[in-house]
Amino acid sequence: MKILIFGLGNFGHSLALSLTETNNEVIGVDLKMDKVELLKDRIAHAICMDSTNEMAYEALPLSDADLAIVAIGENEGAAIITTAILKKRVKCGIISRSLSPIHDTVLQAMGVDQIVHPEQEAAEKLTRKINFKHVVDNFKIDDKYSISEIKSRPEFDAKSVEELNFRVRFNLNIITILRRKEKSNILGRKIYFDEALGLPKPDTVLHANDILVVFGENRHIKRFCEGH
Repeated sequence: MKILIFGLGNFGHSLALSLTETNNEVIGVDLKMDKVELLKDRIAHAICMDSTNEMAYEALPLSDADLAIVAIGENEGAAIITTAILKKRVKCGIISRSLSPIHDTVLQAMGVDQIVHPEQEAAEKLTRKINFKHVVDNFKIDDKYSISEIKSRPEFDAKSVEELNFRVRFNLNIITILRRKEKSNILGRKIYFDEALGLPKPDTVLHANDILVVFGENRHIKRFCEGH
Protein backbone atom coordinates (compact mmCIF):
# COMPACT_ATOMS: atom_id res chain seq x y z
CA MET A 1 0.00 0.00 0.00
CA LYS A 2 0.98 3.64 -0.44
CA ILE A 3 0.61 5.25 2.98
CA LEU A 4 0.93 8.91 3.99
CA ILE A 5 2.02 9.58 7.58
CA PHE A 6 1.72 13.11 8.99
CA GLY A 7 3.87 13.65 12.08
CA LEU A 8 7.19 11.86 12.47
CA GLY A 9 7.63 11.97 16.24
CA ASN A 10 8.18 8.77 18.23
CA PHE A 11 4.87 7.20 17.19
CA GLY A 12 4.95 8.31 13.55
CA HIS A 13 8.64 7.45 13.19
CA SER A 14 8.18 3.90 14.51
CA LEU A 15 5.04 3.41 12.44
CA ALA A 16 6.80 4.57 9.25
CA LEU A 17 9.66 2.11 9.75
CA SER A 18 7.38 -0.78 10.65
CA LEU A 19 5.13 -0.23 7.62
CA THR A 20 8.17 0.08 5.34
CA GLU A 21 9.58 -3.20 6.65
CA THR A 22 6.29 -4.89 5.76
CA ASN A 23 6.60 -3.79 2.12
CA ASN A 24 4.48 -0.64 2.14
CA GLU A 25 5.47 2.55 0.33
CA VAL A 26 5.53 5.16 3.09
CA ILE A 27 5.58 8.91 2.55
CA GLY A 28 6.36 10.69 5.81
CA VAL A 29 5.55 14.36 6.41
CA ASP A 30 6.71 16.60 9.24
CA LEU A 31 7.19 20.31 9.88
CA LYS A 32 10.62 19.77 11.48
CA MET A 33 13.53 19.04 9.16
CA ASP A 34 15.48 17.10 11.80
CA LYS A 35 12.71 14.50 11.99
CA VAL A 36 12.57 14.28 8.19
CA GLU A 37 16.35 13.81 8.03
CA LEU A 38 16.17 10.83 10.39
CA LEU A 39 13.91 8.96 7.98
CA LYS A 40 14.80 10.24 4.51
CA ASP A 41 17.01 7.22 3.70
CA ARG A 42 14.85 4.65 5.47
CA ILE A 43 11.40 5.10 3.93
CA ALA A 44 10.21 5.77 0.36
CA HIS A 45 9.91 9.57 0.79
CA ALA A 46 10.25 12.01 3.69
CA ILE A 47 8.96 15.53 3.14
CA CYS A 48 9.32 18.67 5.25
CA MET A 49 6.11 20.68 5.03
CA ASP A 50 3.44 22.38 7.11
CA SER A 51 0.46 20.03 7.02
CA THR A 52 -1.85 22.83 8.22
CA ASN A 53 -1.23 24.68 4.92
CA GLU A 54 -3.70 23.28 2.41
CA MET A 55 -1.75 24.64 -0.57
CA ALA A 56 1.26 22.50 0.40
CA TYR A 57 -0.72 19.33 -0.32
CA GLU A 58 -0.31 19.92 -4.05
CA ALA A 59 3.14 18.34 -3.68
CA LEU A 60 1.73 15.07 -2.31
CA PRO A 61 0.39 12.10 -4.33
CA LEU A 62 -3.01 12.26 -2.64
CA SER A 63 -4.92 10.54 -5.42
CA ASP A 64 -2.60 7.49 -5.27
CA ALA A 65 -2.72 7.07 -1.48
CA ASP A 66 -4.36 3.97 -0.02
CA LEU A 67 -4.30 5.27 3.55
CA ALA A 68 -3.52 8.51 5.40
CA ILE A 69 -2.41 8.50 9.04
CA VAL A 70 -2.33 11.61 11.23
CA ALA A 71 0.27 10.76 13.89
CA ILE A 72 0.90 14.31 15.15
CA GLY A 73 1.39 14.19 18.90
CA GLU A 74 2.63 17.61 20.00
CA ASN A 75 0.02 20.00 18.64
CA GLU A 76 -3.66 19.13 18.94
CA GLY A 77 -4.70 22.05 16.76
CA ALA A 78 -2.34 21.03 13.96
CA ALA A 79 -3.57 17.43 14.19
CA ILE A 80 -7.22 18.52 13.86
CA ILE A 81 -6.54 20.91 10.95
CA THR A 82 -4.48 18.22 9.16
CA THR A 83 -7.29 15.72 9.57
CA ALA A 84 -9.85 18.25 8.29
CA ILE A 85 -7.77 18.96 5.17
CA LEU A 86 -7.35 15.25 4.49
CA LYS A 87 -11.10 14.66 4.86
CA LYS A 88 -11.61 17.31 2.20
CA ARG A 89 -8.89 16.23 -0.22
CA VAL A 90 -8.47 12.43 -0.10
CA LYS A 91 -10.74 9.51 -0.92
CA CYS A 92 -8.70 6.93 0.99
CA GLY A 93 -9.21 5.85 4.59
CA ILE A 94 -7.95 8.09 7.41
CA ILE A 95 -6.56 7.00 10.76
CA SER A 96 -6.01 9.80 13.26
CA ARG A 97 -4.26 9.92 16.60
CA SER A 98 -6.26 11.49 19.41
CA LEU A 99 -4.67 13.52 22.18
CA SER A 100 -7.68 14.16 24.44
CA PRO A 101 -11.37 13.35 24.97
CA ILE A 102 -12.32 16.59 23.15
CA HIS A 103 -10.05 15.57 20.27
CA ASP A 104 -11.95 12.26 20.19
CA THR A 105 -15.25 14.12 19.87
CA VAL A 106 -13.99 16.30 17.03
CA LEU A 107 -12.58 13.32 15.11
CA GLN A 108 -15.81 11.38 15.55
CA ALA A 109 -17.76 14.37 14.21
CA MET A 110 -15.44 14.45 11.19
CA GLY A 111 -16.17 10.81 10.46
CA VAL A 112 -12.58 9.60 10.70
CA ASP A 113 -12.30 5.88 9.87
CA GLN A 114 -10.27 4.97 12.95
CA ILE A 115 -9.08 6.82 16.05
CA VAL A 116 -5.99 5.60 17.90
CA HIS A 117 -4.58 6.35 21.36
CA PRO A 118 -1.02 4.94 21.20
CA GLU A 119 0.08 5.87 24.72
CA GLN A 120 -3.08 4.47 26.34
CA GLU A 121 -3.00 1.33 24.19
CA ALA A 122 0.69 0.77 24.93
CA ALA A 123 0.07 1.11 28.67
CA GLU A 124 -2.83 -1.36 28.55
CA LYS A 125 -0.77 -3.89 26.58
CA LEU A 126 2.14 -3.55 29.01
CA THR A 127 -0.23 -4.08 31.95
CA ARG A 128 -1.55 -7.29 30.39
CA LYS A 129 1.98 -8.53 29.68
CA ILE A 130 2.96 -7.92 33.29
CA ASN A 131 -0.18 -9.61 34.64
CA PHE A 132 0.10 -12.57 32.26
CA LYS A 133 3.68 -13.78 32.29
CA HIS A 134 4.85 -15.37 29.01
CA VAL A 135 2.06 -13.61 27.07
CA VAL A 136 3.50 -11.92 23.96
CA ASP A 137 0.34 -9.94 23.23
CA ASN A 138 -3.24 -9.92 24.41
CA PHE A 139 -6.61 -8.73 23.07
CA LYS A 140 -9.32 -8.38 25.68
CA ILE A 141 -12.75 -9.61 24.51
CA ASP A 142 -14.53 -8.75 27.76
CA ASP A 143 -13.85 -9.06 31.51
CA LYS A 144 -13.83 -12.85 31.26
CA TYR A 145 -12.35 -13.79 27.87
CA SER A 146 -9.24 -12.84 25.89
CA ILE A 147 -7.33 -13.79 22.77
CA SER A 148 -3.66 -14.12 23.71
CA GLU A 149 -0.38 -14.78 21.95
CA ILE A 150 1.56 -17.15 24.22
CA LYS A 151 5.02 -18.63 23.86
CA SER A 152 4.93 -22.37 23.22
CA ARG A 153 6.53 -24.60 25.84
CA PRO A 154 9.82 -26.44 25.08
CA GLU A 155 8.15 -29.80 25.77
CA PHE A 156 5.65 -29.11 22.95
CA ASP A 157 8.41 -29.26 20.31
CA ALA A 158 7.74 -31.82 17.54
CA LYS A 159 4.37 -32.80 19.04
CA SER A 160 1.01 -32.43 17.31
CA VAL A 161 -2.01 -30.58 18.65
CA GLU A 162 -3.86 -33.89 18.93
CA GLU A 163 -0.96 -35.58 20.72
CA LEU A 164 -0.88 -32.78 23.28
CA ASN A 165 -4.66 -32.98 23.77
CA PHE A 166 -4.36 -29.21 24.08
CA ARG A 167 -8.01 -28.16 24.38
CA VAL A 168 -8.86 -30.70 27.06
CA ARG A 169 -5.67 -30.22 29.09
CA PHE A 170 -5.64 -26.40 29.13
CA ASN A 171 -9.27 -25.37 28.42
CA LEU A 172 -7.97 -23.17 25.59
CA ASN A 173 -8.60 -23.18 21.84
CA ILE A 174 -5.66 -22.60 19.48
CA ILE A 175 -6.89 -20.15 16.82
CA THR A 176 -3.64 -20.16 14.87
CA ILE A 177 0.12 -20.54 15.26
CA LEU A 178 2.69 -17.82 14.54
CA ARG A 179 6.02 -19.13 13.25
CA ARG A 180 9.19 -17.05 12.80
CA LYS A 181 10.24 -16.48 9.17
CA GLU A 182 13.00 -14.49 7.46
CA LYS A 183 12.91 -12.36 4.31
CA SER A 184 14.50 -9.28 2.74
CA ASN A 185 12.59 -5.99 2.68
CA ILE A 186 12.45 -3.54 -0.24
CA LEU A 187 15.69 -1.96 0.98
CA GLY A 188 17.53 -5.30 0.89
CA ARG A 189 17.73 -5.67 4.67
CA LYS A 190 16.91 -9.02 6.30
CA ILE A 191 13.91 -8.82 8.57
CA TYR A 192 12.19 -11.41 10.71
CA PHE A 193 8.44 -11.71 10.96
CA ASP A 194 5.84 -14.07 12.38
CA GLU A 195 3.73 -15.88 9.80
CA ALA A 196 0.28 -17.23 10.72
CA LEU A 197 -0.12 -20.88 9.75
CA GLY A 198 -3.90 -20.72 9.49
CA LEU A 199 -6.37 -22.72 11.55
CA PRO A 200 -4.39 -25.63 13.05
CA LYS A 201 -5.48 -29.20 12.37
CA PRO A 202 -5.17 -32.10 14.84
CA ASP A 203 -1.99 -33.27 13.05
CA THR A 204 -0.36 -29.80 13.05
CA VAL A 205 3.08 -30.14 14.66
CA LEU A 206 4.35 -27.44 17.01
CA HIS A 207 7.88 -26.03 17.10
CA ALA A 208 9.76 -24.89 20.19
CA ASN A 209 9.73 -21.19 19.22
CA ASP A 210 6.13 -21.00 18.04
CA ILE A 211 3.69 -18.42 19.34
CA LEU A 212 0.29 -19.93 20.08
CA VAL A 213 -2.70 -17.64 19.50
CA VAL A 214 -5.32 -18.94 21.91
CA PHE A 215 -8.85 -18.03 22.94
CA GLY A 216 -10.22 -18.72 26.38
CA GLU A 217 -11.01 -17.51 29.86
CA ASN A 218 -8.44 -15.23 31.47
CA ARG A 219 -8.05 -17.61 34.41
CA HIS A 220 -7.13 -20.47 32.08
CA ILE A 221 -4.69 -18.29 30.12
CA LYS A 222 -3.04 -17.22 33.37
CA ARG A 223 -2.87 -20.82 34.59
CA PHE A 224 -1.24 -21.93 31.34
CA CYS A 225 1.34 -19.14 31.59
CA GLU A 226 2.13 -19.99 35.21
CA GLY A 227 2.89 -23.55 34.12
CA HIS A 228 5.87 -22.41 32.02
